Amino acid sequence: MAISSELHTILGTGPLGMAVMRALLSKGLSVRMINTRGEAQVSPSVEIIKADAYSFDSLRDAIQGSSHVYQCAQPHYHEWPQKFPGLQANIIEAVASINAKLVIADNLYMYGPTNELIHEKLPINATTRKGRTRAQMAESAMRAHQEGKLPVVIGRASDFFGPGVKDSALGDRAIEPVLLGKTAQLIGRLDQPHTFTFIDDFGKALVMLGERDDAYGQIWHVPNDSPKITQAELMNLFFAEAGTTPRMAGTGALMLRIVGLFVPGAYETVEMLYEFEKPFIVDSSKFEQHFEYRATPIREAIKKTLEWYKQELAAEKKLQLQAQ
Repeated sequence: MAISSELHTILGTGPLGMAVMRALLSKGLSVRMINTRGEAQVSPSVEIIKADAYSFDSLRDAIQGSSHVYQCAQPHYHEWPQKFPGLQANIIEAVASINAKLVIADNLYMYGPTNELIHEKLPINATTRKGRTRAQMAESAMRAHQEGKLPVVIGRASDFFGPGVKDSALGDRAIEPVLLGKTAQLIGRLDQPHTFTFIDDFGKALVMLGERDDAYGQIWHVPNDSPKITQAELMNLFFAEAGTTPRMAGTGALMLRIVGLFVPGAYETVEMLYEFEKPFIVDSSKFEQHFEYRATPIREAIKKTLEWYKQELAAEKKLQLQAQ
C-alpha cells in the first residue's frame, strides 16, 4: 500500500493513540506520534518524537508539517482540573499556528447525571469537577473553530475497553480475573445498563471524523455496539468467551475512597460513580447514519480484548520466570 504524503500526527501513545495509529496505517497514511519520552512500541514506519505538549515552542516544532493532529494526550486522572485546560489550550494554539486540522478525543462527563438517552444535543449539566473541566475544554475548542482559528472536530466515547486498555472501568481489574478464574472487579451496580466503547472503534471514528470536512465544527458520539447491555451481561460474555466460571463484584463509593488513600485515580472515580448507579446509555446514531458505519460486534470486541490480555499475561509470566 502506498504511503500518503499527508502527515497525521497523534499526541499521546496510550491505548487510544495506538488505536488511532492502527486506523491511520490501515489507510496507508503517514503517521507521527508524540509523547514525553520520544519512544514507543510501534510500527517501524511510524515516526516517534519527544516533545512537551505544555510548551508552545516544543509542541509547534514537533507537529510541524502535519495536516491533521489527533489530541489523545491527557494529564493524570487526578490532575485534570489543574492541568487539562492549559494543555488543550496550548495544543489549540500550536495546531492553529501550523494551519492544521485538530481532531479531539473527548468523553461524556460534561452532560452530568441524566435520565435521558445520551445524545449530542443533550444540555451541558456537569456536576463534578472533571465534568466541568471537560465542558470548559469542549466549549473553548468549539469557540476556536467558530472564530476561524482552526478546523476542530470532537469525537466523544464512553468508558472504553480493548487492546492496550488497562486503566479503565473495564480494564485490567475486570479483564485479567476473567482469564485467571478470579473475581472481576467493576464499578457500581452490575444490574444497570452501561454503554462501553471498543477502543478500535474510537480510533477508527476519530480518523473518519478527520477525513470529512463536513464533520468539523461538530460534536459526535462514536459508535458503540450493544449500548443497553448491563455490566453483568457484558461480563458474562467475557467469561463465556474465556471458558471460565463467572465471578464478579461491583465496587461502591466507600471502597473507592479507601483504595483512593493509596491510588489517587480510584478516589477521583467517586464523583463519577453516578454513571454506574443507573442506566448510562449512549446514542451514537448520528455518527452511524452520517458515516454509514457500525461498531465492532460486541462478541468480536470481547474476543480481541481477551486475546490481547492473554498475550500480556504470557509476557508477564515469562519475565517472572526469567527473574527467578
